[in-house]
Amino acid sequence: MNLSIIIPLLNEEESLNELYHWIAKVMQSNGYLYEVIFIDDGSTDKSWKMITALAKDFSEVKGIRFSENFGKSQALHAGFEKAQGNVIITMDADLQDNPEEIPELYDMITNEGYDLVSGWKKVRYDSKIAKNLPSKLFNFAARKTSGVQLNDFNCGLKAYKKKVIKNIEVTGEMHRYIPVLAKSAGFSKIGEKIVKHQARKYGETKFGMERFVRGFLDLITISFISKFGKRPMHFFGAWGAIMLMVGFFFAIYLGIDKIFINPTGRLITERPQFYIALTAMIIGSQFFVAGFLGELILSNKKDLKNYIVKEHI
Repeated sequence: MNLSIIIPLLNEEESLNELYHWIAKVMQSNGYLYEVIFIDDGSTDKSWKMITALAKDFSEVKGIRFSENFGKSQALHAGFEKAQGNVIITMDADLQDNPEEIPELYDMITNEGYDLVSGWKKVRYDSKIAKNLPSKLFNFAARKTSGVQLNDFNCGLKAYKKKVIKNIEVTGEMHRYIPVLAKSAGFSKIGEKIVKHQARKYGETKFGMERFVRGFLDLITISFISKFGKRPMHFFGAWGAIMLMVGFFFAIYLGIDKIFINPTGRLITERPQFYIALTAMIIGSQFFVAGFLGELILSNKKDLKNYIVKEHI
């Protein structure tokens, strides 16, 4: 199979029929063998009914229905597990991503050797204040922190080699940082393609300003995980050693001063250096304990899904 197209959605009943037929037209005109996997992330409208109807009429359509809204990352994770195509395309269900971009994305993966290609909505039709400006600030911070030079981390239209999506784990709110996860897993050939952004045709956006706050918090998390996720002791142990050394040297200084330099001076417990030494040693010990606990958790980790699938088609 050439392509798996994964589409997470929440309350997009108006657009699903039009979106599928648009995708099918592009697929058939290029002679691709394909599947379209819709992941209903707890919709409360008729989205699942629409997916069920499409699946009855078209064998290429598959569906996954969550029991409630678990989030886009979990929806993508479920889609990645089910995907069978050699190239995987992810896109949004709101008709703002253009299926006409898929052949070029597919070509960049199959013929140009990219592991992952991310879309870049260079010209956007969103609110400049509410979405464009925060998005630019977020993307700037993501580039500087992660080292992945993409202009648009948030673009839902992306293409992947099959081995990429089968070897990364997307959890929490990490869907924005799949390129960072891929790079950390050794898939370093990451490209970018300018894609057409279309104004929303139906309904309203499901994301507000709070997604940027969550995005920046996730950026801190992914930066830590990408560097120390498999070796937490390297981070906590290093800081623990620094704090213990600070405490140790202050303690040595206090001891030498009290015994040899000023034995009749103030009590050690009356000097601020004593509390600095004590606090530094306690914090250092806590860092070491955190590192040991992190290593123990990793060594006993089991893969747990944090979503529940209600139905499959």
